[in-house]
Amino acid sequence: MKVSRARTTYGMFLAFVQVLALIAGLGAAQGRTLKLVALGDSLTAGYGLKPGQSFPDILQKALKAKGYDVNVVNAGVSGDTAEDGLARFDWSVPSDADALIVELGANDMLRGMPVAGAKAALSDILSKAAKAHIPTLLAGMRAAPNLGPDYRAAFDRIYPELAAKYGASLYPFFLDGVAADPKLNQQDGLHPNPAGVKIVVARILPAVEALLTKAGK
Repeated sequence: MKVSRARTTYGMFLAFVQVLALIAGLGAAQGRTLKLVALGDSLTAGYGLKPGQSFPDILQKALKAKGYDVNVVNAGVSGDTAEDGLARFDWSVPSDADALIVELGANDMLRGMPVAGAKAALSDILSKAAKAHIPTLLAGMRAAPNLGPDYRAAFDRIYPELAAKYGASLYPFFLDGVAADPKLNQQDGLHPNPAGVKIVVARILPAVEALLTKAGK
């Protein structure tokens, strides 16, 4: 009887310890800083901007202002094509990333590179993210009118088609509200100035919040 009673007491103690460990583990998971990686080109890197003015910097400030404990990693490289982004995916997007924003394709379009190549590279990027179980937001780009209607139609289809194929979230146009506005772009007419970056962030912010929610955070 005493042995049985002792075993019962010990069993209850172990169960109690396990419950405490579970609660502690959940609290630690909820309290840790989230890692959101922005994989992109100069639009992400912050070409022509001062430190602290890039898209990842302003996005992080906006998210923190809304109560998110998040670190937005700037994995942008000026001049990168979609294929370049794919080539450095494994070291640019760490395995502990909680979520991913993919902003690539603008340089492919500006150089008039084959649409099929850009699509294939973006497809591989999304496939890698899906296999790693990293919730992803695909930020779309639109082809310039001077490239012709056929190229424009084929290029613009890349983003919705791939988002649907891989179950990624889609933000149709990264430069929405900013493209072609001289007041919101640098002298080259291609890269947002600080005011333009703030508008990019303000418009994409709801999609990023949904991405973090999708990540279960």
